[in-house]
Amino acid sequence: MQPVKMYTTAVCPYCIRAKQILKSKGVEQIDEIRIDTDAEQRATMMQTTGRRTVPQIFIGDTHVGGCDDLIALDQRGGLVPLLQGA
Repeated sequence: MQPVKMYTTAVCPYCIRAKQILKSKGVEQIDEIRIDTDAEQRATMMQTTGRRTVPQIFIGDTHVGGCDDLIALDQRGGLVPLLQGA
């Protein structure tokens, strides 16, 4: 299983939904980075992704995007293979 990193904030329904989807696919550990309490991490997220919204999800070295991007990836059948490192 590839490592999963997610930039989040404390109160974010999209972050909660993304975590639920990932856990339903067998992800046990998510490296959650709270950008609402760490301005440096927010700057890093924006510089790395070019986006300002959360969640921003990385599976392995692949930037998946936000919750809608995660759902679309799953609907295309690409989420499980990406998680498995295929």
